[in-house]
Amino acid sequence: MKGFYSRKLHSLLGVIPLSLFFVEHLVTNFSAVEGGKEAFNGAVAFLNSLPLVIVLETFLIWLPLFYHGVYGLYIAYQAKPNVGRYGNERNWRYTLQRVSGVITFVFVIWHVWETRVQVALGNVTHEQLGGVIHDIVMNPVTFILYLISVVAASYHFANGLWSFLVSWGITVGPRAQRVSSYVCMSLFAIISIMFIASLFAFRNVDFQTATSMIDAVKSVLV
Repeated sequence: MKGFYSRKLHSLLGVIPLSLFFVEHLVTNFSAVEGGKEAFNGAVAFLNSLPLVIVLETFLIWLPLFYHGVYGLYIAYQAKPNVGRYGNERNWRYTLQRVSGVITFVFVIWHVWETRVQVALGNVTHEQLGGVIHDIVMNPVTFILYLISVVAASYHFANGLWSFLVSWGITVGPRAQRVSSYVCMSLFAIISIMFIASLFAFRNVDFQTATSMIDAVKSVLV
């Protein structure tokens, strides 16, 4: 029963609040597509102007993310994929959910280190985050890694939502599960496209203006 409740909590946190944070992050990044650097900086400024932002981040993002990520690694470690023997759709989706979860967990640590931690350390400001991402996506290797990671995160989110609906008894019958599968996989495609478009938007020269300031800060620190 302890394992049952741990998995239920893991599943619930993946949707509330982490899926909401995921969508918010998607919208913030996509603002770079719609309005360029100015719109992205405005979205970042709005988020950081929220009251009790540190408290909100701690209890609605970092603590749920820590539990969901660490327990998700434990589930992935215990998983016994059998797609080689039973290559049906559900087995593949189960395996991809575990793999995408591990990729997403590693990516989140890397991404947070490059952005949120650097802001906390005073190495960059919120206004320079667009320049940080610009430098990352202009490197061919890290750009490919970001592409893989955002697609993996998008799949983990969409398929996790489908699994949540099944495991919590919201989609009970085969027809309901089939319809929700179409909806969630369509959501996966849309979100992936939006994230990829955002990465290409950050390659725009408009975001390069912050790079010189970031390099200047780094040179002073070194």
